Amino acid sequence: MTIEVDVTIEVDASPGGAPAQGEGTAISAPNAAPDETLASSGTRIDFYVIQSEAPRDRLRTACRVVEKAYQAGNTVLVWHTDLEELREFDELLWTFGDGSFVPHEAITAAGFAAAPVLLTSAATPPGGFDVLVNLAPEVPACVAEARRVAEFIDGDPAHRQAGRARFRTYKDRGWSPTTHNL
Repeated sequence: MTIEVDVTIEVDASPGGAPAQGEGTAISAPNAAPDETLASSGTRIDFYVIQSEAPRDRLRTACRVVEKAYQAGNTVLVWHTDLEELREFDELLWTFGDGSFVPHEAITAAGFAAAPVLLTSAATPPGGFDVLVNLAPEVPACVAEARRVAEFIDGDPAHRQAGRARFRTYKDRGWSPTTHNL
């Protein structure tokens, strides 16, 4: 199955952005819950809806979005509370496309990471990040730190139900999420 993803990612040209390659970034713990007043932050929320029930198709679509964000010069945080699926996503980032290269690493208890794409289930880098790729069933507490949030829903009934709940959460907080049916 081939899925084309049309994603426009804006590049943050402001000084003091992401650390240079090889520079360590201290990691801080996430907030306890998403802030109720975050809609004024200007964060853009995009939902990518895939018809397939195959979990790999959802993850492959997320890989393409991560790749485009990285190629546009953005820092990316991939958030997932399912550690096994996060490990699968980690492996898939290395293999999802011929010629694709997305430098990434998992945030560990040691707390330092320098890659432009970080994978985590608990900690977030200080200073925020440009794009949050949420693969978890809930809205993460760190949502306000991103300029853009990408959510992924496939045809699996549990993923659809969780996706609808996340969509309602964003709407209830004043955001206007955009849906992309793929």
